[in-house]
Amino acid sequence: MAEKEQTKKGEAPSEKKIKEALKKAEKRVEELERQLEESENTAKSAEEKASAAKNDYLRLMAEFDTFRRRGAEERLELVKSASADTIKGLLPVLDDCEIALKQLEGVEGSEDAVEGVNLIFTKLMAFLKTKGLEPIEAKGAEFDTELHEAVTMFPAPSEDMKGKVIDVAQTGYLLGGKVLRYAKVIVGA
Repeated sequence: MAEKEQTKKGEAPSEKKIKEALKKAEKRVEELERQLEESENTAKSAEEKASAAKNDYLRLMAEFDTFRRRGAEERLELVKSASADTIKGLLPVLDDCEIALKQLEGVEGSEDAVEGVNLIFTKLMAFLKTKGLEPIEAKGAEFDTELHEAVTMFPAPSEDMKGKVIDVAQTGYLLGGKVLRYAKVIVGA
């Protein structure tokens, strides 16, 4: 615009007009700088809100994942517990089968009965083994309070049997590596 005035009249714009134009330009620059600063503040605020929202989201997802995993573990533990209770209820049946086999061993003409009881015992034991049940082998082993329960102490037949299991009164069982029932044993003294 200043050039148009100069070309129209042939003279340079006055100093006053230049100062006014300069003041207008400075005001415009200040206004633009203020708008830029407001925009930067708004962007910074939006970034902080987005970062906070993202952190909240990640925290919530982690909590949900923990909740889901804990729920799955609790359900699995409940199933294991129910399974352990059921198997524990079957242990007296195994005991009865063992007792019946011992009672029938010396009786004449009981071969069919021994075979039948042995068949039932074997099938039941095979099924329970698939569920993680295993008998605790105790006879002749060193007495271990983690696996054995001493019913009584008996004079050891030899020096090497002292502190060892001489006989088993009731078979103990492990379920999944944990003691389901301690073996009741007679320990050599």
